[in-house]
Amino acid sequence: MGSCRQIAAQLVAPGKGVLAADESIATMSGRLEKAGVEATAENRRRYRELLASTPGLADGASGIIFCDETLRQAFADGTPFANAVRGLGILPGIKVDTGAKPCCGLPGETVTEGLDGLPARLAEYAEMGAAFAKWRAVYLITDELPSAGAVRSNANALARYAAACQEAGIVPIVEPEVLMDGDHPIERCAETTAEVHAAVREELGLLGVDLAGIVLKPNMVVEGADHACRATPERVAEATVGVLRAWPDELAGIAFLSGGQPPGRATANLEAMQHHRTPWPLTFSFGRALVDPALAAWHGDPALVAAGQALLAERVAANANAVRRRARMQAA
Repeated sequence: MGSCRQIAAQLVAPGKGVLAADESIATMSGRLEKAGVEATAENRRRYRELLASTPGLADGASGIIFCDETLRQAFADGTPFANAVRGLGILPGIKVDTGAKPCCGLPGETVTEGLDGLPARLAEYAEMGAAFAKWRAVYLITDELPSAGAVRSNANALARYAAACQEAGIVPIVEPEVLMDGDHPIERCAETTAEVHAAVREELGLLGVDLAGIVLKPNMVVEGADHACRATPERVAEATVGVLRAWPDELAGIAFLSGGQPPGRATANLEAMQHHRTPWPLTFSFGRALVDPALAAWHGDPALVAAGQALLAERVAANANAVRRRARMQAA
């Protein structure tokens, strides 16, 4: 477990976060088409290379999560993605789940699949150079949901995935995401997130997963997207850290997902978290909140690669600076 602990510590190193560029082929193709770019494998490769080769990215990003397609591709100069980003001082990661699918017996809810054949796939990804992996479980809030069955099924899958990763020498990023969909208040999100995390902790413990060798990637505790009032960053930070305090001190660190929040709000909430003393780092693993401006600026034009990279660098730097404030405040 020693190497997993070391890699996990690198992923949550002071002042750095993890860039999520692991959209599935279907999701990435849809985003490209919306930006006016033909959805081809080559254009997906070009877009991911634009992100990964952004000058100075390693100053604020410790790792990049790719999907299977990208990890098997190469930069324009022929260097495989995993080798290329390592050469830039960034750890390559891989999304290993196969998506949230309808869960039999639980109408309207999902369970994330991908456990079949996972050990063999992890061995291959490790051989290709992946240092860490990611698995996302999603939970919908309604008056009745999530059900106990959905909470437990997804927690068990997350734990089985994490155990398999550590056996393969790959750090698992454990992502239980309580979705923003709905009009629920922030208190309901806090209650549900706490329930989900309790189940995940129990399942991880039952399978002997070393918490010092994982990174938790949770949602921030926020109100539903359709709720009438927006919580302040201070309220979000208080509610979020309050839920997270149930995690043991030995957890390597926490890297929040943005969950569809506007980029500025996600950064403001992240910055507010840094005012709370915790035994583990609080950093970011954003996707859309970092890359959407870059995609919009580039929109497939080779002449605008630098413009897209500049916007990505700006968003990464804003979040890295928010995290660095923690070290300065706690040293004061």
